Parts: sequence; structure tokens; C-alpha cells
Amino acid sequence: MEKSHSYPENDFQNHASAHPEGLHHGDYAAMVKDFRVRFWISIGLTIPILFLSPMIQNFFGISGRLSFKGDIYLLFFFSTLVYFYGGWPFLKGLWMEIHKKQPGMMTLIGVAISSAYIYSGFVVFEIQGNLFFWELATLIDIMLFGHWIEMKAVMGAGKALEQLARLVPDVAHKVMGDGKIQDVHTLSLKKGDKCIVKPGEKIPGDGIILKGFTSMNESMLTGESKPMSKHPGDKVIGGALNGEGAITIEIQKTGDESFIFGIVKLVREAQASKSKTQDLANREAVWLTVIALGGGILTFSIWFFVMPYDLSFAVERSVTVLVIACPHALGLAIPLVVAVSTSIAATHGLLIRERSAFEQARHIQAIIFDKTGTLTKGEFGVTEVIIFDQKYSAADICNFAGSLEKYSEHPIAKGIVKEAKQLWETENFKAIPGRGAEGSVRGKTIKVVSPGYLRENKIVPHHSSLEELNSQGKTIIFVLIDGVLGGAIALADIIRPESKRAVTRLKEMGIRCIMLTGDQQQVAKWVADEIGLDEYFSEVLPDKKAEKVKEVQLRGLIVAMVGDGLNDAPALAQADVGIAIGAGTDVAIETADIILVKNNPMDVAGILHLSHSTYRKMIENLLWATGYNLFAIPAAAGAFFVWGIVLTPALGAVLMSLSTIICAVNSKLLRLDSI
Repeated sequence: MEKSHSYPENDFQNHASAHPEGLHHGDYAAMVKDFRVRFWISIGLTIPILFLSPMIQNFFGISGRLSFKGDIYLLFFFSTLVYFYGGWPFLKGLWMEIHKKQPGMMTLIGVAISSAYIYSGFVVFEIQGNLFFWELATLIDIMLFGHWIEMKAVMGAGKALEQLARLVPDVAHKVMGDGKIQDVHTLSLKKGDKCIVKPGEKIPGDGIILKGFTSMNESMLTGESKPMSKHPGDKVIGGALNGEGAITIEIQKTGDESFIFGIVKLVREAQASKSKTQDLANREAVWLTVIALGGGILTFSIWFFVMPYDLSFAVERSVTVLVIACPHALGLAIPLVVAVSTSIAATHGLLIRERSAFEQARHIQAIIFDKTGTLTKGEFGVTEVIIFDQKYSAADICNFAGSLEKYSEHPIAKGIVKEAKQLWETENFKAIPGRGAEGSVRGKTIKVVSPGYLRENKIVPHHSSLEELNSQGKTIIFVLIDGVLGGAIALADIIRPESKRAVTRLKEMGIRCIMLTGDQQQVAKWVADEIGLDEYFSEVLPDKKAEKVKEVQLRGLIVAMVGDGLNDAPALAQADVGIAIGAGTDVAIETADIILVKNNPMDVAGILHLSHSTYRKMIENLLWATGYNLFAIPAAAGAFFVWGIVLTPALGAVLMSLSTIICAVNSKLLRLDSI
């Protein structure tokens, strides 16, 4: 006979409120194995119990054929084995719940199987009546099977995190002090170690690329579906899949400091954090337990003392009430949805720090976005090219300007260089102090200058677009070719292509979209108009952002703040829900409730959609877990006896287990609801 596993106390202390991720994957694996073994051994013991039970013999018309002297004691022996071995998890749970003064599901099951066993034991040795041994055995079998299936479902919900942790390879190719390469265990790596990562291998730890070019698949870590190009100086994440190039990296973070374990820690914290909906489920479970115990006593009293029926019928009715009213499905209704939704979020690069804030997100009425780095890329880019000399195309203007500006580190210069299709050789380069630069490109004298240079040299540009571009607050530089005004390039902080789609989707959800920026009014208005925002606050100093959030809250709106988590920290803390976007490899942003790994505003809409879907699944499960009792408990008590409808304890266990499985399947269906 297999030794009983030592269960984590909280599993039986209050199974109805235990969060699945409160236990480790190994704990659930042990529990799954234990329930599976107990189930099959109990099934084996149930077979002779069925053959020896007088009621079963009568049903199949073989009464007397299998009878022999002492058969009732053998029946009692097998039933005792099932009661103590198969029923041990429930008896232990009963004791723990009573000891903690928190009666729940285990109390009901323990009382039900103990009532059936003790009554049948008295029938064997002391009194006249019907035996409930076969009902006892089948009831325990069904309960064990239900728990086995439940634990498998719960364990499956946590597998995403375990798979995430296993992404880091076991072996790394470490570059030793003498330059030789040695294979070492990944756990032995320290900050500053250098490693070679070959094509097709996984990155052994968080770090930066020292040498080599490649592409990298980070989809399992950040949710980014496209392979990302990587160059020397770029950060890499442990567990990411290297593409076609061999690279040398320097390890910066390992173990608990790494990105992967940061995600696992955050997800576990979120799944263990307080859930208001779970509180509701817990209160319902307590009341259902009280109702079931009271209903069981009342049912027994009515059938035995009032009707009156014989003792065995009254016991059977009360046991069935206790079994069918078990808040088993109620215990699973919320925790499994929590586990599934949080793992879905993590695999999409959406990390939930505070569970209550995530649930609050479904009530959001206004979202305030920080502009730079959130709605925009935080880098200058070319938005328009104006042609003054028709001999040249827009590409020519950008190529000439880029060839000159490639020597500059200025953000505006970088934006021009990025737009250029070709960068030609430049000679005689020199700066024009405070005004720009000049040089010879392809035999022509090129000057890239500011509007101030034109004013000083009395050059007046004429073009219908200039006034509009100036009103939008864009930066305009002019390109002179051999002393003649050839064209102009307008630059601005580039709006992310996803920003407009995100705002459109949020507005369809009935959410007011607002922007917060330190930029001038003209720039803010241009970005707001391009994206379709409802309103904006411009020229806001960093230390005043939180005040603007409070101002919107004072309108009576529930507000979310979306920022980069650095200079937006006070505003994130002030908001009802703080969302840090573009956290990248830094998952330890203390002021944010929700962290979005990618710089993608669409993820803001995604996390709100997931919040709505998660809450809907919770309510569906709660309605099913409690609603079926409206029929089941009266039926178990014998309310429909006059119409010939009588539920046995075993059938009651089937219905109770079925409701649990329905809740588990419904929770899993959340994965079909795309973010």
C-alpha cells in the first residue's frame, strides 16, 4: 500500500480558496500521482465490495449465489480499506478545516463518507438496516477521480511558467581567460563571463552582444512574433533562440536576477495576490458549507422523524445532500481562471504585478498616455520632404543631407541618416557653428542648415507646406546644393504605427484616450490629431504629471496611466491602474501594476480585453458552481421523491464532479479568446 504524500497544508485548510499557483509544479505533480494511485487501488477494492453487496446482488438477480458465511465481515473489511485509504485525503482535510475553524468542501465530503461508513458499521455489528458500503466505495472513487482531474487541470495551468523557466539551456560555451572555449553548466555563470552562442542555440543568460550579428527569436519571452535583428551592443535575453549568426556575449544577469525568473516571480506574486472576486467565492463557499450541513441535518430530521421513513433512507438522503452541495466547483471557479489568465498574459509579454489592479482594469474609463517612448518612438524621423529645385527628388535631398550628417551624433542628424537610401563619400566637411554643416558630396557643395541660416543670408523659402509644418511644431532643416535651395526636410518624434490602432480600439471599448507630454502645444496637437486622441496636456513638467492624472480622476473617471516607468513613476503610482510599457528586460518596475514588455500600445488594449474576458469567465464559473445547486440540493434532499426522482450519493458525486469539470473546461476556454 503506497505511503500517503504530505500535502501542503493550505490545500486542505481551505481548498475552496487556494490559489493554484500558490503551490509549485512539483507539489501538484505529486498530488496528481497520489490521487491517481488512490483512485485505481480504490477501484480495485470496490469490485469485491460490489459483488458482496446484497443490494447489487438483488439488482442483478444473483442474490444468494455469492453468499457465504462471514461474507458481511469481508465486505466490511474491503469497505474499511476504501474508507481509510481512498478517503484519507478527505478525512485529513476534514480535520484541518475543523482545526482551523474554516469548514468547507473537505468537511462536507468527510462528514458524508463518515456518516455512510459509521452507519453501515452499526448495521454489520449492532442494528437492523441497509448497508451503504457500495455507495461509500463508489462515492470515494468518484471524488478521487474528480480531484485527480482537477489537479491535472490546475497543474496544466502552471506549465507555461515551468516551460518558461526551462528555456535557459543547461550548458554554455564559456570563453576562458586563455581564450579557450569550455562547456560549463549555465548555473555556474557569473556576471562578466563571456560566452559563445552558436546558430540555433539558446542564450544562456541576460547580457549584451560583444561580437557578431544575428537575428533572435524572443517570442516565448516577450510575445514578439518577429525575429529581432541583433548587433554588437544590443541586449539579449536568456532563453531566446539565436538565429543564423554566431555571437559572443557578456553575461550581465543570471539566476534570480534574470529576465525569465523576474517574469516567473511576478506571475507567481500576481496569482497569489488578493482577488476581490476570489473573496466573493470564498464567502459563497462558507455559506454553501453552512447551508449544506444544515440541509443535511434538516433532511435527515424530516425523513426520519416527520415523514417518517426508515433510518437507512434518511441517512442516504442526508449524505447525498452533503455530497452534492460540496463547494468543489466553487473552489476551482476563480483560482483556475486566475492561473490561466496570468499565464496567457505572461506568454504575450504582459506581466501582472497586482491582481486587484488587473481586475480593476475592466472598469477603466480613461487612459492617459505619456507621449515620448509610448505613443512615439522617442527618436527623430523624417515626416515630409519638400522639393524647391525640381532637378532633385526627395530621395536625392535625403541622400545629400544624410551623407553630410553621417558624421554627427545629434538626434536630428541620426533621423536624416536613417531616412537616406544611399550615403555617399563626403569631402571638405566642416561645421557651420550654431547653424549646420557643409561639405562636398559627388562634386557638389552641400549645406544642411537651420532656418536661422536662411534668415541671416536673406534666403526666403516659398512653399505652401512650410507654414503648416511650423504650426505642427516640427523641426525643419534646409538643404542647399551649390548655393541654391534644393529642398527641406521636416522631422518629428516618430509616431508608432500601432498607436493609432490602439487608440481606435480603446475608443471602441468606450475609453477616453488622453496624452501627457512636456512638448509644446503645437507638437502635442499634431500627435493628438494624427492618432485620434480625445484630448492632450502639453508642456507638462515631469514632476507635474501626477497632478494631471489626479485632475482627470477628479472628473469622476477611473484612470489608467501608461508610461515608461522611469520619469513617469509618480503618475503611475497616482493612477488607479499604472501600466509600464516597453519595460524590455527590466521587469522590476516597482510603481507599475502591470508591465508590458514590448513598446507596443496595442498591448494596452490587449490587457484590458483580457481583464474583461477573465472577469466574464469568473462570473460564468461562479454562476455555474452555485446555480446548479438550486436544483441539485432539493433533488438530493428528496423534494422530487413523489415523482420518482431520487438521487443516490454516488449519482450526487457524479453531478458534483461534473460541475467541477465544467468550470475547469470553461476556464481553459479563456485561451481561445485572443488578446
